[in-house]
Amino acid sequence: MKFARLTKEQFEELHEEFINFLATQSITADEWKDIKSNKPEVAEQELDVFSDLVWHGVLEKVNYLEHISKDQIHLFHCQETQIALIAVVVKNDEIDLTTPEGYHWLRQNLMAKEVEFFDATKNYEEERALDIFRLIRKGAVITKGELFQYFDELIH
Repeated sequence: MKFARLTKEQFEELHEEFINFLATQSITADEWKDIKSNKPEVAEQELDVFSDLVWHGVLEKVNYLEHISKDQIHLFHCQETQIALIAVVVKNDEIDLTTPEGYHWLRQNLMAKEVEFFDATKNYEEERALDIFRLIRKGAVITKGELFQYFDELIH
């Protein structure tokens, strides 16, 4: 498995897609029931293959990610061959960027000495989808990129 198995809830949401996936494997509903009962290892493999296909499809469409912690915001632009990062670091222990109050403070104090900006780009370590998946596993969320674009204009 390249990524991670979908959760039970995700499989339920993608029920129709999974049926279509099984159909492309020439597996009927009755055959699937038989596989689950008599060949659980084969069923597990099919679930893993489907999960990887779903993840790959999602990850190929990702353009922006965000990860916000107490004192930092990491904004990623996932380009074709490299990933761009804008980091915002707040050096004030009383501010928690994960709260509405902390985020409001940042908006009001962007140019304060306690706020630092960093930017960098690097090529993907392995392949684009795997690197993006690792960032998501570490807590990054897929976004439309408005925050990245705002800070990109602000610092460049």
